[in-house]
Amino acid sequence: MITKLRELVATFEDVERRISDPEVIADQKKYQDLMRQHSELKDAVEQIREFETLTVEIEDTKSLLNDPDMKAIAEEELRDLETRQTTLHDDLQLFLIPKDPNDNKSAQMEIRQGTGGDEAALFAGELYRMYTKYAETQGWTIKILSSNISGLGGIKEIIFSIEGKNVFGKLKYEVGTHRVQRVPATESQGRVHTSAATVAVLAEAETVDIEINPADLRIDTFRASGAGGQKVNKTDSAVRITHLPTNCVVSCQDGRSQFQNKDTCMQMLRTQLYEMQMEEKRKANADLRKSQVGSGDRSEKIRTYNFPQGRVTDHRINLTLYTLEKVLEGDLSAVIDELMKAERLAKLSTQTTN
Repeated sequence: MITKLRELVATFEDVERRISDPEVIADQKKYQDLMRQHSELKDAVEQIREFETLTVEIEDTKSLLNDPDMKAIAEEELRDLETRQTTLHDDLQLFLIPKDPNDNKSAQMEIRQGTGGDEAALFAGELYRMYTKYAETQGWTIKILSSNISGLGGIKEIIFSIEGKNVFGKLKYEVGTHRVQRVPATESQGRVHTSAATVAVLAEAETVDIEINPADLRIDTFRASGAGGQKVNKTDSAVRITHLPTNCVVSCQDGRSQFQNKDTCMQMLRTQLYEMQMEEKRKANADLRKSQVGSGDRSEKIRTYNFPQGRVTDHRINLTLYTLEKVLEGDLSAVIDELMKAERLAKLSTQTTN
């Protein structure tokens, strides 16, 4: 482990040197990649240097054990130093686990009504509110890209971007089917119903990630639909873009102008194509898929929100919290932190076995 940690420090020092190179600064993609790598390695290197300092202090303290006047003090200090070193040792092992290169990226999230009719749409709306509240606590920014609101104020489908640090790294665990168990407001006999909504999370592609040939695009414009009256758009401002080689289709009508909608569509398309590329890589790497928490399949029931019992259960790690109200208000850290920990431990176990 020590050899690998020293290699990390050497890599970090090399990245620091290259960042100041004028030729690198002129190459935007290379510079962004190096800055991202620098950010990822910085915490690890600081802890490695602290670990090395502790090692020296432990050896110095051990040399005092032969001094009768200093032995008692040295023994007490040694216990403290060795406890700190053990904790750091365990933390540093996690830094040796290969990171998902997308973790630091912003993301696009999609929430769709599942089985359960109007109740499912209302639940999808509550999930959207939960994620917006969580985003606020993280200092992230949300922008709605596309939405389809149900008659009762629920959400049939909503697609939105979340910009900030480590968005995908935290929200990727939300992919799958979320299930709610409660008595709907329309239920006259007080029976508990089960409804569902699906969540998808895509790492948002940057311009440098995906190059799109304009000749591969078919761009259609149409009149945006609305609630009627003044809200109905009188011009063809809505945009639909089809990527002909993959038949990937995206559309947007929520912007105020055709230009805004086209710009949003291009970002959505770039992200969809990037996800296709990443999915091909994931399928080609079975070891990576085995180390993930849950399969990420939308049909998998990853979490249950049970209102009668006030509980939230994440089925992938058998985690149950009786803090349903807090979770729906955006207090997701307790759940996401445990999922991140479980994934790291699973990857560490796989590394150790191999």
